[in-house]
Amino acid sequence: MAPDLTHFIAGLPKVELHVHHVGSATPETVAGLAARYAGSTAVPADPALLADYFTFTDFPHFIEVYLSVVDLVRDAEDVATLTYDIGAGLAAQAVRYAEVTLSPYSSIKRGIPAEAYCEAVEDARRRAARDHGIELRWCFDIPGPPWPESADMTLEVALKQRPEGLISFGLGGPEAGVSRAQFAEHFAAARAAGLHSVPHAGESTGPQAIWEAVRHLGAERIGHGIAAARDPELMDHLREHDIALEVCPTSNVCTRSVPSLAEHPLPALVAAGVPVTVNSDDPPMFSTTLNREYQVAADLLDLDEQGLAELARQAVRYSFLDAAGKAAVLAEIDSYAAGR
Repeated sequence: MAPDLTHFIAGLPKVELHVHHVGSATPETVAGLAARYAGSTAVPADPALLADYFTFTDFPHFIEVYLSVVDLVRDAEDVATLTYDIGAGLAAQAVRYAEVTLSPYSSIKRGIPAEAYCEAVEDARRRAARDHGIELRWCFDIPGPPWPESADMTLEVALKQRPEGLISFGLGGPEAGVSRAQFAEHFAAARAAGLHSVPHAGESTGPQAIWEAVRHLGAERIGHGIAAARDPELMDHLREHDIALEVCPTSNVCTRSVPSLAEHPLPALVAAGVPVTVNSDDPPMFSTTLNREYQVAADLLDLDEQGLAELARQAVRYSFLDAAGKAAVLAEIDSYAAGR
């Protein structure tokens, strides 16, 4: 067991590369929205009851609960409030830069116009930078079914609205029975427009999903990707082609994608030389934070302070932050680690 590194982690400058927009709503925010829309939602309006509500039996149940929270975000004001609060919460954990996964399709289908949605997240992004010194960027993510409608609309919004903070294109939702290859044309169009490819794959299914994401979607990073640990050839490929995994340990346990933290494949991935970053996914839903995930990684990998600093540097290197921004955060990490 690694030592308690709570204080060091709290002050360590970090970046977050895999965190979901609605999935980052605090219990207070979720309960407030549930109260606002009482009578039309099953989500509890009491923060104390949300821990039980956010106890998942399996990955499909997680998706079901997640979508019930998505349904609480019903106008542009809700979007702006949620987005700003995410920035403030991450900044309080010494996060300097975050790539937040948004699913505009889900909000647009619930009646928020695409332009208003994008204006809301951009307004929140600018205010978070001004008030908290954090830079937020967006990944527009294809959510679950109906396909191809959700994929078509996500791509259309990305290319037509193209908010300033948008840097990447993703794919979430259920994995079982959903070939990554069917989205090849959507990702090709997004990449042609200059967006980075960051699909989810190999979280609740096997290595084949990751192979498809790499071969058909041009994945530059993989959301989760923990199933790669079952395929030595795939781990070699990820290492040789410098494709990083966005690993979210506590999330994987909460969605029953792995049985326990003790059985998490993160150590096997690192031992095989696969590039990894550590992230929080949907932190309030999983009763975690990015800081807590760094402590989990320290425990699993037996890291000391310098090891954690290197983990933070790795996330910076695999981020889509520009060269000057990377240099600035890396310098902060170096200075912080040297001062310990």
